[in-house]
Amino acid sequence: MKYLPLIAALTCLPVAASAEQHTAMTPMTATVNGADGAGLGTVTVTPTESGAALVQIDLSGLPAGEHAVHVHETGDCSADDFASAGGHLADGHDHGVMAANGPHPGDIPNITVAEDGTAQMEFFNAMLTPELMADEDGSAFIVHAGIDDYSSQPAGDAGDRIACGVFSE
Repeated sequence: MKYLPLIAALTCLPVAASAEQHTAMTPMTATVNGADGAGLGTVTVTPTESGAALVQIDLSGLPAGEHAVHVHETGDCSADDFASAGGHLADGHDHGVMAANGPHPGDIPNITVAEDGTAQMEFFNAMLTPELMADEDGSAFIVHAGIDDYSSQPAGDAGDRIACGVFSE
């Protein structure tokens, strides 16, 4: 019985925290376009009460095969090669799950594009937060031509940027 007050106290903590989090549960969506400006679909990042973001990717019109995808540090897709999106959203971490100081919040597993050009993926990312994504210069979603090797610095040797979308609420 001596543990009952501790269990009761711990049970109350998440309730108080989730009440505060309810005000910041607004999803952020990026409409992704190819280099030619063609719309390719959307990526939505939704904060959850657990603190992990739900990332949902729904794309079409991409070359078949595996591609690296990342969240980049600047919400700007204006450059022809999408370099205006800056580097990966790193928050002081190295790139890749294979790096000792990795991964960073912008790391996302490679996505497989079907022969018909479509790709759907859903996963959780505990490091990706609205505060990081919606800072003063925003953030962007990038599709790369190659795959991420999950270790090379600073970008996983993922190749050219072939699609980009700016996140907004």
